[in-house]
Amino acid sequence: MPHSGQSAASRDWWRTAAIYEVYVRSFADGDGDGIGDLAGVRARLPYLAELGVDAIWFAPWYPSPMADAGYDVADYRAIEPLFGSLDEAEQLIAEAHGLGIRIIIDIVPNHGSDQQQWFADALAGQAGSAERARYHFRPGRGAGGSVPPNNWTSEFGGTAWSRVSSTDGAPPAPEAPGGPGGRAAAGEPAEWYLHLFSPGQPDFNWAHPAVRAEFADVLRFWFDRGVDGFRIDSAALLAKDPSLADLDPGQAGGEHPYVDRDGVHGIYREWRRIADSYPGERVLIGEVWLPDAERLTRYLRPDELHSAFNFDFLCCAWDATRLREVIDVTLDSHARVGAPATWVLSNHDVVRHVTRYGRADTAFSMSDRRIGEPSDRELGTRRARAAALLTFSLPGAVYLYQGDELGLWEVEDIPDELLQDPFWERSGHTDRGRDGCRVPLPWSGKQPPFGFGPEGSVPWLPQPTQWKDLTAETESGDEGSMLELYRAALRLRHEEPAFASGEMRWLDSPADVLSYRRGDDITVVINLSAHAVGLPAHNGVLISSAPVVGGMLAPDCAAWLSTR
Repeated sequence: MPHSGQSAASRDWWRTAAIYEVYVRSFADGDGDGIGDLAGVRARLPYLAELGVDAIWFAPWYPSPMADAGYDVADYRAIEPLFGSLDEAEQLIAEAHGLGIRIIIDIVPNHGSDQQQWFADALAGQAGSAERARYHFRPGRGAGGSVPPNNWTSEFGGTAWSRVSSTDGAPPAPEAPGGPGGRAAAGEPAEWYLHLFSPGQPDFNWAHPAVRAEFADVLRFWFDRGVDGFRIDSAALLAKDPSLADLDPGQAGGEHPYVDRDGVHGIYREWRRIADSYPGERVLIGEVWLPDAERLTRYLRPDELHSAFNFDFLCCAWDATRLREVIDVTLDSHARVGAPATWVLSNHDVVRHVTRYGRADTAFSMSDRRIGEPSDRELGTRRARAAALLTFSLPGAVYLYQGDELGLWEVEDIPDELLQDPFWERSGHTDRGRDGCRVPLPWSGKQPPFGFGPEGSVPWLPQPTQWKDLTAETESGDEGSMLELYRAALRLRHEEPAFASGEMRWLDSPADVLSYRRGDDITVVINLSAHAVGLPAHNGVLISSAPVVGGMLAPDCAAWLSTR
């Protein structure tokens, strides 16, 4: 193994950790049913240890009807049967710990599944019942209550409200894609329930003490089983305006009715006390999409979350000026609260960065994934290699999404009938959604399933035949491959003391070139210009994303230089 796990075992391990996201359904299939599982992950743990990661973050592995790829949780204390069992999860945790790898799991507190027992009880209850109080049930507006209670919209399109019958608790007729909520069954005027995501994901009422007590117990359940931390889904959405007032798009000031409300911070202070009551530096990591860096870092005060995802960096264009600005703002705002920065290029929700970096517009927006827009894969791959060295060399923690290390691109030609992301249906087939970054990994062989599962098995999403050149088997040992670049960079990141410090100092550099010093021993140069640039004085090249010839760094390339 390239590293001993010492970094993962040290104090404040999360401040500089390399954390690898596993999307279980697409990682490795151990039983041949076409769906990734915990058996597949366990078999590949040595691969992740050799890659050099300190922790694995698992997307939701709980039982779920999969209305939103597992983010509609039916039971927070069990494992989805397609993935394995609770016993197997405990074995995986122990095996990973034996390799020096920590385990972080997703927790989804804003909403549950409509198949959860609590919600079944709510549907069976009446308006004003204790069972419905754990969610947001409200009468409709207009004649017969036929209009949703407010104008909030779902993240997946359409209204954020669905209607149920108040007479028998049965769900109403399904709503049309992107349309209003369903019609109520015959009987008394029906109530509506809130779902900021799909109708299969009713929002919890976090003002209710039973909800807070339930999730506190869920945290303890998994901490007791050795989990090292939680990634908190939609972390800024839990607190809602008690009046559920309409959203005014033109409102200049005041609190948003459901995003980043001040009341959310008390929840995370309670969670932090729970995490701190366990040994071994258990951590809380927030998925917090906020445009204001100062508002984001309020979640990172010493008694709240340990860290949060850096979406400004992920969404940033391949542009030296913009990247430097994002890096400066991130480091400055995080330093004010003593929190580590995080750096991430891709995850299970966004277009893979090999594809993004090959486009004319290299920025990313969740509201416009631009699926099918032309992309130069060779250019995108060259920039992705340089971006890896940029990301791994910045102060703080780094996140990798499975397949980043292989240089996978976004699969944009999945047949319509195979698309499963709710964005596809909810948008009326105008938004192809996120399935393109969730295609199962290629491990070995020259044709699908590329070792993802046993020969002859059919992965749940089709793999491009061109991935035969991007399998882990093909890339392993090839010094010019993305995989070996990642392995070497992560090894250096662990071995070089300069990367363990928070010190970073910008150096003078030509236009469209980023150059900075880490500690006294390492200089990093990223050339985002259209022409080769000369490297500053150094005593050797530790690693580069492309060969350095005659002391010149090619366009869209990066290098780490020794200055000892």
